[in-house]
Amino acid sequence: MTALKAFDIDKFVAKPDPAMPIVLVYGPDAGLVRERVDALVKASVDDVSDPFAFVRIEGEDLSGNPSRLVEEAHTVPLFGGRRAVLVKAGSRNIASAVEMVVNAPSKECRVIIEAGDLKKSSPLRAMCEKSKAAAALPCYTDGARDLERLIDEEMRASKLTIAPDAKAALLSLVGGDRLASRNEIRKLTMYAQGKDRVELADVVAVVADASALGFDGVIDAAFAGRTPDVEAEFGKARSSGSSPAAIVSAAIRQVANLHKMKLSVDSGDSIEFAMMRGAPPVHFTRKAAVESALRSWPPERLVQAMEQLAAASLEIRRNAPLGEAIAHRTLLTIAQAARRR
Repeated sequence: MTALKAFDIDKFVAKPDPAMPIVLVYGPDAGLVRERVDALVKASVDDVSDPFAFVRIEGEDLSGNPSRLVEEAHTVPLFGGRRAVLVKAGSRNIASAVEMVVNAPSKECRVIIEAGDLKKSSPLRAMCEKSKAAAALPCYTDGARDLERLIDEEMRASKLTIAPDAKAALLSLVGGDRLASRNEIRKLTMYAQGKDRVELADVVAVVADASALGFDGVIDAAFAGRTPDVEAEFGKARSSGSSPAAIVSAAIRQVANLHKMKLSVDSGDSIEFAMMRGAPPVHFTRKAAVESALRSWPPERLVQAMEQLAAASLEIRRNAPLGEAIAHRTLLTIAQAARRR
C-alpha cells in the first residue's frame, strides 16, 4: 500500500478501511499528526478509558520487547468489542516490532503508529508503504487551500460567516501546525459568538501569529533576556501540543529574519522600515520587542544564536526523547546571553 494522497487521507481517517488494520501517521506537522491519531483512535475503539480495549505503548518499550506489539494486537478483549493499540514511535527503531504485526495483522485490532518526520528511506515508513495491510498517512504543513477549508469548517460549525478581508488576514496568521491553527480559529469563533459574521477587527483583537505556532512570546523573551518569561512562554507552547522541534524551527526562522533586519538597519535604514520589510513583516504586537532586540544584538551575535539553534535542532532529531530539555536549555542560554549584554 503506497502512502495515501492528501485527498484520500481525511476520508480514511473518518472511516478507516478494515482491510488495512495498521496505520502509520507521520510528518513534520506535529499538530496534524496528533489530530489524525486522535481521530483514528476515536473511530477504532468504543471507550479509550477501557484498558482491555485500548492500549498505549511507547517505542522504548518495544525496542526491548519487539514481540509485545503483535501479542497486544492479537489479544482478545475481555468483554468483546473493538480494540486498538497506539504506539508512539519516539526515537527508537521499532521496525522489527512493526514487521511482526505487518506479517500477522489482526482483523480485530487496529494498530496506530504515531511518528515524527520520517525520511522516505526510513525502514518503518518503507515497510508500511509496501504492506497491503498498512496505510501510511503523511502529515505535511497546511497549504492555503487546506487552511481555507479549515477556516470554513470551523465557521460552519459555529454558524458564522467571515468577511473577505478578515479571512485574508486570518490566512496570513495561521499555518505551520494544524492543532495550533485550529485552536486559534476556535478562539476567534468563541470571541465572535452572538454575531453573524467575523470581521477584520475581531481577527486583529484575538488571533496571534500561529504561523509560528504562537512562539513569538518565547523567542522575544529569550532575546530580551527575560528568563522568567521564557519559562512561562515555553510552557504555554508545550501545553498546546507543539513539539520542541517545531519551537526551535520557528526560532531559527525568526532569528534569521531578525538578522536580515539588523543588516538593513546597519546599512542606514530606519528600524521601522526594516521591520516593514521583514519576511514576514513584524506584526504590530511585537514591534516593541523586536525594536529592542535590533538595538541590542549585533549581527555577529545573531549569527552565533542561529548556530546554537541549528545545533539544537540537529540534536533534537538525533535524540527526540530529550527534545524538550534541549529546546528549553537553548532558549534559556540565549536569554542569559542577552542579560549579560
